[in-house]
Amino acid sequence: MFESQAADSGGENEKEPMTTMGFLDHLEELRRRIVYSIAAVAVGFIACWWKVERIYDVMQRPIMDALKANGLAEKLVYLNPTEPFNLYLKIAALAGLFLTSPFVLYQVWMFISPGLYRNEKRYVVPFMVSTIALFTSGGYFGYKIVYPAALNFLIAFGKQFQPMITIGEYTSLFLSIILGMGLIFEMPILVFFLALMGIVSAGFMWKNFRYSILVIFIIAAIVTPTTDILNMCIFAAPMIALYAVSIGVAWLVHPKQRKARKEKQA
Repeated sequence: MFESQAADSGGENEKEPMTTMGFLDHLEELRRRIVYSIAAVAVGFIACWWKVERIYDVMQRPIMDALKANGLAEKLVYLNPTEPFNLYLKIAALAGLFLTSPFVLYQVWMFISPGLYRNEKRYVVPFMVSTIALFTSGGYFGYKIVYPAALNFLIAFGKQFQPMITIGEYTSLFLSIILGMGLIFEMPILVFFLALMGIVSAGFMWKNFRYSILVIFIIAAIVTPTTDILNMCIFAAPMIALYAVSIGVAWLVHPKQRKARKEKQA
């Protein structure tokens, strides 16, 4: 499937012979990587299951703080006897997946690495570290800033009523905010690959900066759980900052810029 290619004259894009693999070999390799990943996630699930109550205590801390600040009962409810057990299974599985995500990403890398040249393989460590770091930063930002602000607004707005917040509804809202912020913080990674392939450039992103801000605020208005301007701005601010960072990323990795720097050094 893969053929050997000669090294170019500049030496920067050094290429090495790649092992030829048949279709069945690829399927076997894919099966092995999937089995390893599932086994790792299963181990992570078991490890997190023993601490699932403590994990959920951390998850429900924002709503408890919001209820306490508004003088309301600090208790969530459930409507089905099986709901707490099913919820804990879900939380343990997600926590196990997050805990073992470096190993899972490594398995993905091991599957695609035979099709890459030596100069392309150097991106694996920065890719894995930055992907996990950005996602974790986004989730932490959502947990510490975005989610508490939204909950305080919503609970204070309806404090004249007695809330009956179910654990299922609260968990769905929690995951949508935290995972959503984690994915939003992956914007530089997405731009990195788009710029690396020459699909977008720093000039294009800078030229359309005004329109991008408009799109960002539209996205923030959609994903924010409240209708007030403050929370929408809280969502939009990191997205605008990440867009600015992404412009720099696009400038560094775009093929034209890399070629220009190479010619300048020569």
